[in-house]
Formats: sequence, C-alpha cells, structure tokens
Amino acid sequence: MVARNRGHVINLGSIAGHQTYPGGNVYCGTKAAVKAISEGLKQDLLGTPIRVTSVDPGMVETEFSEVRFHGDTERAKKVYQGLTPLTPDDVADVIFFCATRSPHVNINEVILMPVDQASATLVNRRI
Repeated sequence: MVARNRGHVINLGSIAGHQTYPGGNVYCGTKAAVKAISEGLKQDLLGTPIRVTSVDPGMVETEFSEVRFHGDTERAKKVYQGLTPLTPDDVADVIFFCATRSPHVNINEVILMPVDQASATLVNRRI
C-alpha cells in the first residue's frame, strides 16, 4: 500500500474491545488488540495517504453465538430473543461507507449498535 501510495485498512473489531464483561476476557482482549493495532497502525502510517479504520459493532445476528455455545442453536437463539440486533448487511453498509469516502477523509473508528443495545452488556429485551 505504501509503495502504491494508496490503500485503506479496515479492521473489524467489536464493542467488546471497548468494554469487558464477565466470561469474555479472551474475546474482549482480542478485540481490544484490534483497536490498539488500528490506532498504532494509523500513527505509523501518518504522512502517507493510507487510511485506517476500525469498525466496532455491538450485537450482530450471525453464527457467532452458535459457535460460542458449541452448536446449541436453542441457546444461541436466546441471545437475540426480544430485541432487534444488527444484521451483517448493516455492518457491511458501514464498511462500504468508510471505504468510499474521498481519499483525504479517514474515519478512524465507528461504533455501531442496535437501538436495543446501550453497552456491551446492557440491552433492552421486549419479552
């Protein structure tokens, strides 16, 4: 990218990189690392036209919960029960927006959450 004099690194983090929660120490730690890598890379690339963005979503309905609960689909479904999570398309739209700004514009970080989520652990469930 530096040799080509253009480029954009977009890292996918998580709200878990900003706020820890019980039982999430490893996941939160890895997402905090994504945040630190993005910030450090932006500093290291200062003076070049390379852009660096970290997109950090809250709850997104994906297979993540099913993997987390080792294939227990019923338990995984309960994670999103009573609320409207983000969709993968929501996250993709934000990534596309960041990637298509003018070359002189860098969006350093985006935290996107569903309306039903206020923090890593505080959600509004309509049950």
